[in-house]
Amino acid sequence: MERIYLDNAATTPLDPVVLDAMMPYLTNQFGNPSSIYSYGRESRLAIENARKTVAKILNAHPAEIFFTSGGTESSNTAITAAVRDLGCRHIISSVIEHHATTHTVEYLYHTGEAALSYVKLLPNGHIDLEDLERLLAESEEKCLVTLMHANNEIGNILDIHAVGELCKLYGAIFHSDTVQTVGHFPFDLRNTPVHFITGASHKFHGPKGVGLLYINENVKIKPFVHGGSQERNMRAGTENLYGIVGFAKALELATAHYENDSAYIKGLKIYMMEQLKKHIKGVSFNGDTLGRSLYTVLSVSFPKTEKSEMILFNLDINNICASGGSACTSGADQGSHVIRAINNNPNQVTVRFSFSKSNTKEEIDKVIEQLKDMI
Repeated sequence: MERIYLDNAATTPLDPVVLDAMMPYLTNQFGNPSSIYSYGRESRLAIENARKTVAKILNAHPAEIFFTSGGTESSNTAITAAVRDLGCRHIISSVIEHHATTHTVEYLYHTGEAALSYVKLLPNGHIDLEDLERLLAESEEKCLVTLMHANNEIGNILDIHAVGELCKLYGAIFHSDTVQTVGHFPFDLRNTPVHFITGASHKFHGPKGVGLLYINENVKIKPFVHGGSQERNMRAGTENLYGIVGFAKALELATAHYENDSAYIKGLKIYMMEQLKKHIKGVSFNGDTLGRSLYTVLSVSFPKTEKSEMILFNLDINNICASGGSACTSGADQGSHVIRAINNNPNQVTVRFSFSKSNTKEEIDKVIEQLKDMI
């Protein structure tokens, strides 16, 4: 059986058009962008053109766009800078953030650099905005609010404008992990009240190892990585030239094809939901699945049986790639902190299926046939 890949929220296949754009910088045009000779100047020009492309698509200023190694570095940089450079002594986050955020805020809490509060969740997994306002109003310290735009496991989408307006009202700094939404939704950062957002090109058919950090022009922070003057003295280290070129090309393609691709992918998600409900008894879905949710992600809970406990293993041996997300599992794997927070049911086994433009209904039909034997 040919391999079926349904883990696109983790990473996506590189678009051949993106690879074509990168190839000259992998082979002939390899100059160090910091060098003053022609090879270096040409490389520098490629980076700055990529920056302008990304800024235009996100409706930001090129000076607000910084290239990093990925979403994890970008979130670490923003959160740490908010505490150490911008005077935030109270972090407000949620228990369902990506570990790039969760581990960073816990580290800053344990070192005594900031207090830490977690906003309540609504039953469907959305952030309780009333509780967020309560935390902001009661805080005696300057706050950093760090809440992801879309959850990578259940797909719920945050009202980023509503949170941003609350942060403005209470003088808080707002960082949003937008790794699952940059390249998947239109952005208008000129008219979005946020100080920091992040991106990673491998989430939208670009190369791995290159990310984005948007820093609002009104915010001044110090470098997180030291050692050189790259990225306008903000991030030391020789630039990932071909990665940056690939990031811009992937974002360009994702934006150009957004309407058709998003409609197609959402159709796959809905089709899989319908087929699961039709063929598998006791199946349920996590998060606000058909409401404010990613069109790319479907979190499915199956009844736990002797067979279904091994579902990921059985999917794998049948050449189907998907992610786990159960509340608790045996051994060293502690399971999903997101599922534990919203659906802590030990009698269910959770799998995340995530889709891209490369998937087909025929693939979903094959997966459903396999699942019928596994539950």
